[in-house]
Amino acid sequence: MLTNPYLALGITFAVALIFLRLMDFIAQRGWLSSAMSRKWIHIGTGPLFVLCWLLFPADPRSPYLAALVPFLITMQFVLVGLGLWRDEAAVQAMSRSGDRRELLRGPLFYGLAFVLLTVIFWKHSAAGVVALMFLCGGDGIADLIGRRLPSPRLPWNPRKTLAGSLGVLLGGFALSALILSVYVTQGVFPGPLRAYLTPLTVLGVLALAVESLPFAEIDNLTVPLVLSLVGSWLL
Repeated sequence: MLTNPYLALGITFAVALIFLRLMDFIAQRGWLSSAMSRKWIHIGTGPLFVLCWLLFPADPRSPYLAALVPFLITMQFVLVGLGLWRDEAAVQAMSRSGDRRELLRGPLFYGLAFVLLTVIFWKHSAAGVVALMFLCGGDGIADLIGRRLPSPRLPWNPRKTLAGSLGVLLGGFALSALILSVYVTQGVFPGPLRAYLTPLTVLGVLALAVESLPFAEIDNLTVPLVLSLVGSWLL
């Protein structure tokens, strides 16, 4: 933990931008498809950001300063999506079809979820961390698994598969447990880690159900919203 929240902010910005620019570079070179780079950004950005929370001191300014990182990055996506800022590398990395307007949907909602949950929950409750990790690991890994493992499609949402839905539970559970283990080790959240496993399982099933609903593009908001509310009670 640092004593200066502005120094922590600078390091957090640097970590986030380096990761995003690296993924933009990889996508632009064709080393990863747009779909793959989009998912790796979805999976990787959040855990790095939440781990950087540990740099911030116990200062009332800290959650708001930390939230500036996803807020400003999301505003960049909005400007690119509106055509007010030209960034072909970001469009290539963050969109499925190469249409800049896609940044005004999934990536925008993803960023808004991080801003809101950072300010509301911060390091005061594990509910915010878990909700964000299910957003990253659950939703991100679901798409990667669902596209690669043949499995039945869900009757109520043919766009989703059983394998992908199980990926929400397993991916979100694994990433949540990993980040929580760091927070428990650092003394931010009370231990032991095994006390969190049953609530994480319940939240994983809930995340699976919410993510499977036939509402395109908004699961980046619905999953963390529902999990943060229920998680506040379970965790």
